[in-house]
Amino acid sequence: MEKRGIIAQTERLILRRYTEADLQDLWEYLSDEEVVAYEPYKPMSLEEVKDNLEWRIGTDEMVAVELRDSHKMIGNVYLGKREFVSLEIGYVFNRSYWGNGYAAESCKALIQQAFSNGIHRIYAECDPKNESSWKLLERLRFRREAHLIQNVSFWNDRDGNPVWKDTYIYARLEIDK
Repeated sequence: MEKRGIIAQTERLILRRYTEADLQDLWEYLSDEEVVAYEPYKPMSLEEVKDNLEWRIGTDEMVAVELRDSHKMIGNVYLGKREFVSLEIGYVFNRSYWGNGYAAESCKALIQQAFSNGIHRIYAECDPKNESSWKLLERLRFRREAHLIQNVSFWNDRDGNPVWKDTYIYARLEIDK
């Protein structure tokens, strides 16, 4: 279905590749401290978002989520290719659009498409403090497979010591569809 960059469509959304025209919409959410609170990066400046957008345009792992009615790009779903016919899924959305079911709607469409295309397993890593994210994974019928204790550090404290974080790992198999 990928013509003109469109990967999938739902009742309310267009799931597509990124374009240069997405700069302002992307900056709107990647510069928001609350939106990126659980991401491995800090809020980005406009210049940093320009560089990030170039990477997004050049990869097939990032899917832009656009509203069908207004054509505003409101977030993204990440589908990273992994070994053993698996994908890693992640999502980041503009805070102004939280609570409307857009993340669930876009993920459902992409998960269904991935399994239809022969993917065996889709998994996600999630900060246990990000309750809305792991509850979404559970609504999408993912199982919590692990709780890793202090397995990752993205930042250092004032004294330069790593700030360790836990990770939940969720997964769904093709046979679970």
